[in-house]
Amino acid sequence: MTTRKPLGLPSLKWIAMAAVAGVVAGAAAVYVKETGIGNGGDETVSVECKLAKDRIAGITPLMKGQVAAMVAANEPRKLTAVSFNGPDGKPLTLDHFAGKTVLLNLWATWCVPCREEMPALNALEKEMGSDRFQVVPVNIDTGDDEKPRTFLADTGVDALQLYRDNTISVFNSLKKEGLAFGLPVTLLIDDKGCLISAMNGPAAWDSEDAKALIKGAIGS
Repeated sequence: MTTRKPLGLPSLKWIAMAAVAGVVAGAAAVYVKETGIGNGGDETVSVECKLAKDRIAGITPLMKGQVAAMVAANEPRKLTAVSFNGPDGKPLTLDHFAGKTVLLNLWATWCVPCREEMPALNALEKEMGSDRFQVVPVNIDTGDDEKPRTFLADTGVDALQLYRDNTISVFNSLKKEGLAFGLPVTLLIDDKGCLISAMNGPAAWDSEDAKALIKGAIGS
């Protein structure tokens, strides 16, 4: 049996690359070992989220191998403060994705681990994206959309839409709730909009481990 560990530290290679990437909202882009996913001050616990505990129990054994850094939520809850712009530039919240299991990923073009995992996220969306599941990558570069759009085009990322927050407010919201310590940060949210697990640091999202985790989260 695999023993679950809190937010495992990544390799020295990832730490070194993240450390030179820059500073986001006052937090260096390195990965910090924590005891688990804490509760923030702005989350909303609902009846649906209380029921998500069974889903969390079901996917916890699947947090292994390439996705071993994923940590189950202590208390599933809705992240009401999280917002960003959609591909059309209009503001969105997580309510927009109701009915879908969502893998929400925060990334930036200056973050080397983020850049390296984008093709894997693209492959995951190509294989598993449906009316029940979606990868939602939110870019937090400052400035306009040109740089992230160019990066996605140059790297052949063609299955993912460009979601944006050039104010970095989405990162700050997750940091306040004890979910984000650096980039990339990835959240797994169930079809009721409840947070069920989170990860700081990169992962091989096109791996069999990752696909098994997503299937468990979807309930398929």
